[in-house]
Amino acid sequence: MTHSPQKSQPLDLAPIGNGRVAALIDVEGRVVWWCFPRFDGDPVFCRLLSGDSEKGVCDIKLHGATHIVSRYLRNTAVLETVMTDDAGNSLRVVDYFPRLRRFERVHHPPQLFRRIEPISGLPRVSIRVQPCFGYGGPCTGIAVGSNHLRYSGGDSVLRLTTDAPLSYIASQSAFALTRPATLIFGPDEPLEGPIDQTARDFLERTIDYWREWVRSLGVPLDWQSEVIRAAITLKMCSFDETGAVIAALTTSIPEAPGTPRTWDYRFCWPRDAYFVIKALNQLGATQTMESYLNYITSIAVDDASGMRPVYGIVHDQSLEERLAPDLEGFQGMGPVRVGNQAAEQMQHDTYGSIILAVSQMFVDERLPHMGDRALFGHLEVLGESAKRLVAEPDAGLWEYRGRKRFHTHSATMCWVACDRLARIAGRLGIADRRRYWREHADRLKAEIMQRAWNPKRQAFVAAFDAEDLDASVLLLPELGLIPASDPRHLRTVELIGRELDRNGYITRYTASDDFGVPEVAFLACQFWYIDALTRIGEGDKARELLGDLIARRNRYGILSEDIHPGTGELWGNLPQTYSMAGLINTAIGLSRPWDMAWSGDEGTRAAAAR
Repeated sequence: MTHSPQKSQPLDLAPIGNGRVAALIDVEGRVVWWCFPRFDGDPVFCRLLSGDSEKGVCDIKLHGATHIVSRYLRNTAVLETVMTDDAGNSLRVVDYFPRLRRFERVHHPPQLFRRIEPISGLPRVSIRVQPCFGYGGPCTGIAVGSNHLRYSGGDSVLRLTTDAPLSYIASQSAFALTRPATLIFGPDEPLEGPIDQTARDFLERTIDYWREWVRSLGVPLDWQSEVIRAAITLKMCSFDETGAVIAALTTSIPEAPGTPRTWDYRFCWPRDAYFVIKALNQLGATQTMESYLNYITSIAVDDASGMRPVYGIVHDQSLEERLAPDLEGFQGMGPVRVGNQAAEQMQHDTYGSIILAVSQMFVDERLPHMGDRALFGHLEVLGESAKRLVAEPDAGLWEYRGRKRFHTHSATMCWVACDRLARIAGRLGIADRRRYWREHADRLKAEIMQRAWNPKRQAFVAAFDAEDLDASVLLLPELGLIPASDPRHLRTVELIGRELDRNGYITRYTASDDFGVPEVAFLACQFWYIDALTRIGEGDKARELLGDLIARRNRYGILSEDIHPGTGELWGNLPQTYSMAGLINTAIGLSRPWDMAWSGDEGTRAAAAR
């Protein structure tokens, strides 16, 4: 089913970032979210979650503005906002975090640059800087320096270095913009070099960095711009220091209007690793993939005795969940959570997810350090845990907080752990270990085939000996458990397409959970369904559904976690890397090969792209 795209959405936000910090800019050019000094830090700009309050914002207001247009500079993470007033005066705001090559390494300081340039006439502007500290707490002090303002709250300090008039900023007074001005937010450290020159130099080199990075990507023929935007977004969500790829840049944007399903996604879920690595691998973004593999491998080596389903960007940090009472929530819909209780759950699929991700190191000759017997030994510890835990119920990949079952996906990922260990042992020439893991994999597969297949429903179901459906079983061929042509898979795809469909979107499940029946569709499930259709030969339908999802992106080409089947609005944390990786993988799987670039007439090519 094809839907008509909406003109605007609640989540029309543009992420900008540099691999250490990131911010969200709204359609009026306001910074409404920025965690400092890294992805999981204190949101000094938190207007996104402050409800009706105007706190936690940085905006540049053109008085009398009648027209505001914002867009990314092509193939970059740099955002340009052009404002025009009723008299024809106009200005441009360019927002970016520096990412450039300097001193033979990537320079990516935790600094937000906002460059304001007059375009025509004499624009009258005012600049408002209202940071918060301690998740919505007040700014308790403002100190004015020679060319900077120093904002403080508790033990935290944010410095604004600028060549704009400090008194006008401090008083939020209007003034005539007669020349370019730059705002540089960051640590309480003096800027090395002239403000204007540094801003112009960093901007040019940041643009060059992103465009050179994009040039290195292996994109598909069809949906090129969409895939490029998704790739840049994945790159922005990768924490360079450790290689972690976070699930989203935000916390507590609700999954649906008025729901208490508000979670902190500024962390790394190993189950996402396979899909992210697959996307990066297909794009040829090997350096980012290698960094992520190093992060996942560190978890496998350091925490083999008891895997967690979610880790911080530094993998041994605490993720204890708490509430932030000073923030009302997105559009007033709290609670706002910091940390994630899922880190305390038992989710057995984690073991297979990590082994599946790290197995790339045993087959990819591009990597400078490939997997060896020592790494295999560490993975075997995980495999033993998977082999043991498959006999115990868990919270499942949807992280149920109130029940445990023998989830089909969890059991399948335990099989994946044993299966991939058998394959790795075969590549390493360790015959006895290959036999050992193959025997366990075969035993697990037989049990899954017997207990996850429901003869009455004629489908693979959510949990052993259950009757309800779950979209995660669409992944069985993807993971290698059964071929896509298996009649049982074909019947499952058909039944899921009927029973989990809500106005053209596939939900995770329809059974009630800890918070009732979900009212939104998880976008990753829609991509899984499209991929399943592609594998079983229903390419036309798959293309139609992909075209619809592309149309549902926000105005900046970004997808969040969920979509409301009734309104078509995006909900949940964003940008959701699960969704962006899904777009990449699905588009590559459906695209025509490059040698067909000029085949057929233009109408045919346009239809294929749609």
